[in-house]
Amino acid sequence: MKKQILAAVAISVFAVACTKSTTKTEQVEGADGSVTTTTTTVTESSPHVVDSAKVNQAKQDVNAKLDKAGDKIDDAAQKAKDKIDATADKTKQDLNKAGQNIKTEANKVGKDIKSGAQEAGKDAKDAARKGAAKVEDAAKKLKEDLSK
Repeated sequence: MKKQILAAVAISVFAVACTKSTTKTEQVEGADGSVTTTTTTVTESSPHVVDSAKVNQAKQDVNAKLDKAGDKIDDAAQKAKDKIDATADKTKQDLNKAGQNIKTEANKVGKDIKSGAQEAGKDAKDAARKGAAKVEDAAKKLKEDLSK
């Protein structure tokens, strides 16, 4: 769309540039010896007198400039895409690292809970042994007391 508009403008400029202007100056001497100067400007504009070589050159120039502008836009878009891709990659890496950190910490917590449960189990067994030993001692004493 932009190319068409610019091409139309370029053609219009060259059509106006093809206008022919002529200036004529006449001096007329009167019978009494006075001189009168008249300047006349004649402007001719013919739509049939368009230099196609100039129009084609202008069209090529416009197309070249439009191609340059399009290339600049494409370059800017590519740079923006590259920045977005880089940001997405960094974000992905950060999320992966955070996930690994959470997994590591969860494993540590799980190990702590497991070791704590094992220690509690050992303590309960020790307490049960001690309690059983006391019950046995008390039973022996009771047996001795009863046998006396």
